Amino acid sequence: MRLGSVLLAYKYFNKIPYRYRGKNRKVNKPSLHDLLKMKMDFEREERNMLILRHPYLTPEQSSGHMKALRKEEALKGKKQETYTAKMIRLRYENFQKEITIAERLSHLRVTEGWD
Repeated sequence: MRLGSVLLAYKYFNKIPYRYRGKNRKVNKPSLHDLLKMKMDFEREERNMLILRHPYLTPEQSSGHMKALRKEEALKGKKQETYTAKMIRLRYENFQKEITIAERLSHLRVTEGWD
């Protein structure tokens, strides 16, 4: 009976909330596994940054990749709209419609057809 109560007390009363925060917190020392994991994370991040620093195309290669599309737009005679201007226009198309009072009260005109 005493052994059971000791084990139960250890199970339930040893769980202190917010144990790893505050003035009297429990601080774990970093193990060898933690250090190796951190080293692998740094190496992975360095590989990713290397890829991001060196793009696949050089500036000379990427300078003319849209010329064919620009020529087609010029042949159509359309003014080329920027992406942001297009998004703003599409956003305001639905919400900035002019609504008159007659349109607001059109549901009241039910009897007009019978006059």
